[in-house]
Amino acid sequence: MSEPTGVASAILSATMLAQTLRMSIPYACAALGGVWSERSGIVNVALEGILLAGGFAAVAVSHATGSALLGAIAGALTGAGFGAVHAVLSAYGRVNAIVSGIALNIIAAGGTRFLLRAFYSSSSNSPSVEGFASLGAEGSSGASLLVRTLVDPLTISAVFLVVLTALSLRRTSFGLRVRAAGEDPHAAASAGIDVPRVRLLAVSIGGAICGLGGVALAFDQHQFQSGMSGQRGYIALAAVILSGWRPAWAVIACVVFAALDALQIVLQGQVEISPYALQAIPFVATLVAMFAMGLRRGVLGGEPPAGLGKHAS
Repeated sequence: MSEPTGVASAILSATMLAQTLRMSIPYACAALGGVWSERSGIVNVALEGILLAGGFAAVAVSHATGSALLGAIAGALTGAGFGAVHAVLSAYGRVNAIVSGIALNIIAAGGTRFLLRAFYSSSSNSPSVEGFASLGAEGSSGASLLVRTLVDPLTISAVFLVVLTALSLRRTSFGLRVRAAGEDPHAAASAGIDVPRVRLLAVSIGGAICGLGGVALAFDQHQFQSGMSGQRGYIALAAVILSGWRPAWAVIACVVFAALDALQIVLQGQVEISPYALQAIPFVATLVAMFAMGLRRGVLGGEPPAGLGKHAS
C-alpha cells in the first residue's frame, strides 16, 4: 500500500503542478503560433524549427550581452523571421506549406548545430546562461518551484499572450481579416482584403510567440542543447487540431500534454517502469488523442478553417 500512496502523493504534489506549468510554456507558445498561422489559412509544421531557432537566438544574444531581456527579444524576432519566411514561401511563392515547414525544420535543426560548433566549438550544447533572475521563494521544494514558475516573466507573458490572441482573433478588425483569409480567401480578396499580406502578418506574429516558447525552453535549461525542442512543436500542432483551432482550448490541451510530460519526471524512482516507457507517455497520448479525433471529428469540437492551404486566386 505504501507504493500507491507514494505515487499518489507525487502526482498530487506541488512539484507536479510546478513542473506541469513550467513545461506548458513552450507547448502553449508553439500552439498559439500554430493558431495564428492556421487561422489565416497557412498550415504550419515549422513550429518545431521555430522553437529551436528562437531558443538558440535567445541563448546566443543573452550570452553575448549578459541580458536575458535582449535574449528574449532576439528569440521572438528570430521566430518572427522564420514565420515570415514560411509565409512568403507559402502565400507569395505558393510553395506547398508542408514542404516549406519541413524545410525550415531541417534548416533549424542543422543550422543550430552548425552555429553551436561555430560559436562555442560544440555540436551538442552552448555555455550556460542565467536567463531571467529567479524571483520569489528560494529552495528546491515543490512550493518554491511553483512560486518561481508563477512569477517568471515568461510565464506571465504566456498567459498575457493567450488572452491577447483570443481577444484579437475574435474582437479586432485584424482578427476578422485573419479569420476571413483562413475561411474563404477568395471572398476575402473580393472584399478588398490583401490576403497574402494578412497571412504574412499573422504567421509572423505566430512565429514570434512560438519563438518565445523556444526562449522559455532554453532559459529553463540555462543553455541551448541540440535538438532540445524534443518534438514539442509537433505535439503543439496536434493540440491546435484537437482544440478546433481555438487558442484557449489549444492551451488547455497543451497543459494536458505538459502534465503527462511532467508525470514521467515525478514518477521516476516512484514506480518500477523503464524510464524510456515513461518518456513515451506524451507521444502515446498524442497518438491516442489523434486517433480519437479521427473517430469523432473534433474531440473538443470545431472544424479546420475552410480555406486552410488554399490561395486567394
